[in-house]
Amino acid sequence: MPGRSSANSSRRHMPVEPALQMLAAERRDDQVIVTNQMSARLWLRMSDHPLDFNYNPSTMSGAVPFGLGLALAQPNRDVIVLSGEGSLLMSLGCLVTVVDSGAANITIVLLDNGMYEVTGGQKTPASGSSVDFAGLARAAGFPTVAHYRELDDWRDHAAELLAGRGPRLVWLEVGPAPDGVLTELGRPVAEQLQRLRSALAGPTDVCPKR
Repeated sequence: MPGRSSANSSRRHMPVEPALQMLAAERRDDQVIVTNQMSARLWLRMSDHPLDFNYNPSTMSGAVPFGLGLALAQPNRDVIVLSGEGSLLMSLGCLVTVVDSGAANITIVLLDNGMYEVTGGQKTPASGSSVDFAGLARAAGFPTVAHYRELDDWRDHAAELLAGRGPRLVWLEVGPAPDGVLTELGRPVAEQLQRLRSALAGPTDVCPKR
């Protein structure tokens, strides 16, 4: 795809697939995972859990609001949202909304690869700039914020970070998705929604207070 390498040529980053494998390894069985755009394709390789919702087609900037709604409706569950930085840039106000909602059971994992990957690899406005997503989250009021460029650092801190006070934002600088991932669409949305509703109606463990 045109532009896929140019957006990342000067960036220090971790490979995205093992970065998400780390998250899959730390994910508890009662946690909801909401993915979007590229992550909605790649997460299919990690998990096919009833509490997964791969938010496609399209819906750029929709994953965080969707995840927040789930977190508010399901206060006894943790919700983890995977969002690209292109999607987050379209709705930065959602960070303020998350904090203002009072929901402590939501984590945003920001996958920053410097590009709009599913539309051909065009650079995002933040690519090559000094945008500080961690600083934006702190300014919005997130009590737990972290930023990783190296896979070993993410591996060493993932469990502790995901158990920290919520809401949380984890900014991961990652490389492009492996070849072939963007053609993987997974289950139809209607089927996913029905499966998610059934899973949410089941028993839950009470989330620890943050």
